[in-house]
Amino acid sequence: MRVHICAVGRLRGGPEADLISDYIKRFDRTGRGLGLGPARVIEVEDRKNAGMGAEAELLRRAVPKGAVICCLDERGKIETSPAFAKRLGAWRDTGRSDLALIIGGADGIDKNLRNDADHLLSFGAMVWPHMMVRVMLAEQLYRSASILAGLPYHRV
Repeated sequence: MRVHICAVGRLRGGPEADLISDYIKRFDRTGRGLGLGPARVIEVEDRKNAGMGAEAELLRRAVPKGAVICCLDERGKIETSPAFAKRLGAWRDTGRSDLALIIGGADGIDKNLRNDADHLLSFGAMVWPHMMVRVMLAEQLYRSASILAGLPYHRV
C-alpha cells in the first residue's frame, strides 16, 4: 500500500525536512517486505486568502483515486502507536493500494473533507505546527512498520 502525505504548504530545507526524509527512508526500508510503501510527501499551495475550501479542493486533487483517506485533526481519535500500526495493517489488508494522510493548512481542514475521510487521527488536544505534524507522522509511519515487522524494540 502506497502512502501519500498530502500537506498544505511548502517545506523549505532544514531540520524538519531532514527528519521527514530520514523517517520516510526508514519506513520504506522496513515496510517494503510488509506490503507498505513507498511513502511520499505531496505539497499543495497554501491558500490563506482563499480559505479552507480552496485548500481542500487542492488536497482532494492530490489524493489518488480509491485511496483510504485519513485526516489529521485535533478532533480525531487519539491512538497509541501499536493501535495506529494495527490500523495501518488493517487498511493494507483490505486490498486498497493507497493511503492518503491529510495535513491541512493554518486554519485546519475543511469540514466537508473531514466528513469524507475514512478516519480522523489526532496527535492530542493541542494544536501542533503543521511542519512538526509532518515530522511526527513520518516517525509514526516508521514506528508502525517496525511494530508490524515485530522488531524487538517495538514488540507489544
